[in-house]
Amino acid sequence: MSERIVVSMRGGVADVKLNRAEKLNALDQAMFEALVETGQELARDRSLRSVVLSGEGRAFSAGLDFSGFTAMAGQDPAAGAVGRNPLEREPGRPANFAQSAAFVWIELPVPVIAAVHGVAYGGGLQIALGADIRLVAPDARLSVREIQWGLIPDMSGTQTLRHLVRQDVARELTYTGRIVSGTEAVELGLATHVSDTPYQDALELAREIAGKSPDAVRAAKQLLTAAPVVSIEEGLLLEEKLQRPLIGGRNQIEAVQANLQKRDPEFTDPE
Repeated sequence: MSERIVVSMRGGVADVKLNRAEKLNALDQAMFEALVETGQELARDRSLRSVVLSGEGRAFSAGLDFSGFTAMAGQDPAAGAVGRNPLEREPGRPANFAQSAAFVWIELPVPVIAAVHGVAYGGGLQIALGADIRLVAPDARLSVREIQWGLIPDMSGTQTLRHLVRQDVARELTYTGRIVSGTEAVELGLATHVSDTPYQDALELAREIAGKSPDAVRAAKQLLTAAPVVSIEEGLLLEEKLQRPLIGGRNQIEAVQANLQKRDPEFTDPE
């Protein structure tokens, strides 16, 4: 794995840090590769319970590294600013290479909490939008920044944004590239909570989630991820399908017994 991402694990919580502080964690080829690789590796870890996603240094991520973008002049735009063709799509995957840097966190089977400070611009914001929950510093600065460069959001941001804010708000932010504070981001629905210490609070929340039944948490994420894009009938059927194996399962019984005995539960990793 590239040094662009640093991962530490403790108690089922993966602490994932974008690690290019000198460039405000701007997205270059190595960062794109590391984000996708990290997400895919974590998805295979059955002991994983939750993830905290943050940025080293002064920012979450300033978005695309435009020192690479300038190389596009006179070249095939499909070559992209990240070296590898950003439109490349692996068979059977809904997201292309560029989209996967953000979409991989949606696909992860456990909750992801983004801790946002400094700036989250463009692709950086789209990565944060791929998290289940966003804790933001009050003075953080967030922007759907692509319009400033004559582009549109193309890292899955339109698919996440539409479920978080009103359509007119999504359009205004996308058409203008306006910068909003962390406080306004919460008011608009871009973020979940304002926090003076978003990273520390994200870790605390991740540990709380990690203490719940991993079977139920994973099922809940699957259900809630599907809910906005399936019919009512499909959603109800999915509830039933996911609930059936939970009832009477080892971790469900342990949750009940731990509650009745007023002790901490000892859950087993999902099979």
